[in-house]
Amino acid sequence: MSRVLVTGATGYVGGRLVPRLITDGHSVRCLVRTPGKLNHVSWREHVTIVKGEVGNLPPLAMEDIDVAVYLVHSIGEGPDWIAKEIHDAEHFRQAAEAAGVGRIIYLGGMGDDDAALSEHLSSRHAVGRTLAAGSIPVTELRAAVIIGSGSASFEMLRYLVEVLPIMVTPKWVSTKSQPIAISDVLNYLLRSIDRAEPLPGVFEIGGPDVVSYAEMMAIYAEEAGLSRRRLIPVPVLTPRLSSHWVGLVTPVPASLARPLVDSLVNEVVVHDDRTIKALGPPERSLRDAIRLALGRTRDGTVPTAFTAADLQPFRSYETDPSWAGGTELIDERTATSFATPEAVFATLCTLGGDKGWHSGEWLWRIRGFIDVLWGGPGLRRGRRHDRELVIGDYVDFWRVEEMLVPEFLQLHAEMLLPGNAWLEWSIEPTPTGSTIVQRARFKPRGLWGRIYWYGVLPFHALVFPGLMRGIVADAEQRSTSR
Repeated sequence: MSRVLVTGATGYVGGRLVPRLITDGHSVRCLVRTPGKLNHVSWREHVTIVKGEVGNLPPLAMEDIDVAVYLVHSIGEGPDWIAKEIHDAEHFRQAAEAAGVGRIIYLGGMGDDDAALSEHLSSRHAVGRTLAAGSIPVTELRAAVIIGSGSASFEMLRYLVEVLPIMVTPKWVSTKSQPIAISDVLNYLLRSIDRAEPLPGVFEIGGPDVVSYAEMMAIYAEEAGLSRRRLIPVPVLTPRLSSHWVGLVTPVPASLARPLVDSLVNEVVVHDDRTIKALGPPERSLRDAIRLALGRTRDGTVPTAFTAADLQPFRSYETDPSWAGGTELIDERTATSFATPEAVFATLCTLGGDKGWHSGEWLWRIRGFIDVLWGGPGLRRGRRHDRELVIGDYVDFWRVEEMLVPEFLQLHAEMLLPGNAWLEWSIEPTPTGSTIVQRARFKPRGLWGRIYWYGVLPFHALVFPGLMRGIVADAEQRSTSR
């Protein structure tokens, strides 16, 4: 078994590789910028963690290491990110040579080395050449699109297909690529590490299917049970415009989408059988990879996601996925009150039914009437009890999903919606009473879900402030009447 240094252990690939290495019996050392990011992982106690960066390695990071795995990149990290990538790779190689590291395994990107190669892929290749310029054998695995739950490429694909039933698309949707499952990427990394002898050189890794991006979207739609997506190609949609479009409808920010989209212009397919001869064939088809990624996403069992990286373009926004179900849109309001948390919670337990919702009652009734017309429960169910709630109780077109007396109450909408909605309150005690946070949360389903949210958003300003004021007034009356 080898002593393995893994860089980028908090990232998408590294976070999945480390537990596999541990299972196989390797001694693992992780080089990370932010060690605290590993506090929650189950394998934390089975590795040695070194705080540092590849461009400024701590003295002992490489000591007694047999295999160094290079999984970091600086994509989008400032205007000089390409120069930084080369500098970091050179520093890493020199440190590895000085420490007597046996071999380096590097995961790069596929593509032909010519003038048309994108900036992103050119930089990936340059890093590989820099690592291989010294005396240490380097295995460079070049991958195309990686398909796995939580990967930037998969999330971009997922959201484009799910949100847009009709898409005006650029020419790059017809470019051929050879996507590979994240499980096969990990297998190739492990096989490279486990070999008795180093395997120097460039090895292209791809799955068994060669498809265009348009074909990939069609396969995703079939596996997700969606209707056939219609694509309208146009020649004028530049990568810059495409990146803003991707940033608008997917969780991948435009700053990251730009280099990814630029790379989609290049054909990325395996040219020979060197990888299969040396490391074996891939195991998962594109359909299998999409099916597995969809299952993990729906089950909320996504082990790592691209937003875990330290780089600014990878950081998630408030409305980005929680990696257990998609984009979440939130209307949040906060109020303070001299009422006790117990009084506030008691007031929450009286909402709905004959008492109503404190503000905009006519809007609530219109929404209930529309829901009935669509076949939903509307407001007609009322309540089981006018002052008490238990988990599972119905409250008009809501149902009590979670409660913790007197700290938290969550209602889940059972009205017919293009998505999932919750209305919830968190109550914190203060020296003078309590602080109340009211949230309306919505996870939209497809394009209609987003249209629905922004369509009703103006009505939120009429309903939710008054609801909060009514709760505070009612709770304070309870507190003063005792």
